[in-house]
Amino acid sequence: MASSYGTDADKSSLRSNYLAVRAAIPLERKELSDSAILSQLYEFPIFDDARLVLTYVSFGPEVGTRALIDLLLGQSRRVAVPRVNRAAHTMTFHEISSLDELEPGTMGILEPAPDAPAVSVEEMVGSVCLVPGLVFDGAGHRVGYGGGYYDRFLAFYPGDKVGLARTTMLSSNPLPVGPLDVPMDYVAHEGGVWNCRGSWPARGA
Repeated sequence: MASSYGTDADKSSLRSNYLAVRAAIPLERKELSDSAILSQLYEFPIFDDARLVLTYVSFGPEVGTRALIDLLLGQSRRVAVPRVNRAAHTMTFHEISSLDELEPGTMGILEPAPDAPAVSVEEMVGSVCLVPGLVFDGAGHRVGYGGGYYDRFLAFYPGDKVGLARTTMLSSNPLPVGPLDVPMDYVAHEGGVWNCRGSWPARGA
C-alpha cells in the first residue's frame, strides 16, 4: 500500500493532507486511474452478482462513478444513490433510472429528487454499496469528509461495503478509528480488490 501520514496523525490532519494529495493529481492520471479501478470492480464477482448497487455520485476529484452508473443502468441493473438530510444528519438511498433525474443538493452534489423511491433495508440484502473516502487502510477503515453520514448509514446496512480508492488513497499504517466508524468489507483500487475481512490482497469471494 502506498502513502501514509503515520498512526499518530488525527483525522483532521489526515483529511487535510489527503485532500491536498487528491487535488494535485493531474486530470489525465485521474482518468486513467479511475478507469483501472472500475475495470477491477467489473471483474469482482461479488459486485457482478449484486442484485442492487448503491453508489455515491462522484463530485470533483473523487473516484469517478458516473460512467459506472450509466453502464449499470444500460444493463438494466438496479441503482440507488444517496440523498442527504442535513437537519437530521441522515442519508437515504433512492433508486434512479437515469442521471438526468438528479439535481444539485448538499454542497452542490447531485442527488435524487425528494419523491424518488427510497430503497428499504430489506431490499438492500444482497446488494453492494460503493463508498467514497479520502484514505483507506488494510483493515478497511477509512477517513471521509467528517460528516459521519456514511458511518451512520452503514451501521445498519446489510450488504457488502466496497471502498473505491486510488493507490494514493491507501495507507500502509492503521488509521485512527472512532467508536462509530464502520470498516469496509473490500477496497477496490487500480491493482485489484482486496478483502478487508480476512487475508489480503485477495480477489473475488
